[in-house]
Amino acid sequence: MTRRVTVTPKAGQAAKVAPRRTPRVFLRPLLFMLGFLYLGFHAMHGERGLYAWLRDTRMLENITQELATTRTQRESLELKVSHLRDDSLDLDLLDEQVRRMLGGVNEGEVVVLIK
Repeated sequence: MTRRVTVTPKAGQAAKVAPRRTPRVFLRPLLFMLGFLYLGFHAMHGERGLYAWLRDTRMLENITQELATTRTQRESLELKVSHLRDDSLDLDLLDEQVRRMLGGVNEGEVVVLIK
């Protein structure tokens, strides 16, 4: 807060007028506020901003979940393949696969189609 003091000049002297500082008083806070808004805007938006970080976090969670699902499917298929190898051939699994893929039926069997 600035205080104006009026001084009465002595006889024969001109009155001194204090310089006005109002533009300087508002200029510094205004520049600071504009700089803060600029940096704040770019901290939220942009390719490395907060919104991009949240988007990337959600994408990472989705990809991690998809990876877990794919790993489970792969393990299931590896188990089936291991049962079809020569050293541990599971005849029931082989028969089931043949019937499902080739539509094989033995005599005296009844086929029921379920859709």
